Amino acid sequence: MKHRIVGRRLDRTTSHRIAMFKNMVTSLFRHEKIVTTTPKAKELKRIADKAITMAKRGTPHARRLANRDIHDVEVLAKLFGPIAERFKTRPGGYTRIIRVGRRAGDNAEMAVIELVERTPAAEPEVETKGEKTKVDKPKAEKAKGEKTKVEKATSETKGEKAKAKTPKTKTKKAAE
Repeated sequence: MKHRIVGRRLDRTTSHRIAMFKNMVTSLFRHEKIVTTTPKAKELKRIADKAITMAKRGTPHARRLANRDIHDVEVLAKLFGPIAERFKTRPGGYTRIIRVGRRAGDNAEMAVIELVERTPAAEPEVETKGEKTKVDKPKAEKAKGEKTKVEKATSETKGEKAKAKTPKTKTKKAAE
């Protein structure tokens, strides 16, 4: 019996498993949503929820403990800043796992793990001589007189539909 044994081995050595989860938790807090296998997502949920609980404390010691798992300074600042503020009143359950089907190559069950109260996707930023400015791409492309990606895609599909609707020439049997 497996008394007092917690966690999945995931067919990896201990050092590989620890490094993998450190990278995954960093990516989860950076992007607020990642796609992975279901067993990895279940294990990652435990680590991510503990990190958010530490961030809610906000003490220097909690930041040092979180720094053991999250080596990216920007992600650590995001965790102790906006993410901790977002979950300040929430007592737990900071992440959700959504199963999305099976992977084509090896039929592994895949899942999306995301933060429960996600922020909308950020607009793309363009750097110009050290200054970052947000640019709305469709408006910028229209200003140049170009079609946006959506307009290009719809015009291409309309062209294909028009080709498909044109009558084909009669075959030899139909002509005889």
